Amino acid sequence: AAKGREESRRLIRLRPPGYNARLPTRKRHDRMHDIDPDYDFRQRHLTYRVLAMPADTNAYGDIFGGWLMSQADLAGSLPAHHAANGRVATVAVNSFQFIRPVLVGDLVSCYAWVTRIGNSSIEVRVEVEIHRERRTDVTHKVAEAVLTYVALTKEGKPRRITEPDAG
Repeated sequence: AAKGREESRRLIRLRPPGYNARLPTRKRHDRMHDIDPDYDFRQRHLTYRVLAMPADTNAYGDIFGGWLMSQADLAGSLPAHHAANGRVATVAVNSFQFIRPVLVGDLVSCYAWVTRIGNSSIEVRVEVEIHRERRTDVTHKVAEAVLTYVALTKEGKPRRITEPDAG
């Protein structure tokens, strides 16, 4: 254990001077649609892509279903955040269908779009596809889901949704 600590200290010292220098600051946007006013959250968009890794497998060597649900939830939260003009939280997984297994090494792509906006809730449909053979453009749908998110205030309480400006 002492050798490991000593090695990590040595690695830290090897970083170039100014490595932890102040990073450039980005302008903070209070509303997601200020970043890209042409983004239409009601259209199907690629919102999340990740490579399935060995650490994400179940006892049979397939990717664990809970991991795939988590990726779909992350993907669905992006258009929900955009539609709500701010913070959202998942309140329901209305449906989730596993169509075929995901294997280690599959490139997992999540496509999501808003299907309904209520007073404080947003319903999002997510389709999950994999790209298994890198030399082809063939993809396979592996899951589909409908999730409901609720818009939240900074304090974490539900709030009314306002439509984003047209432009």
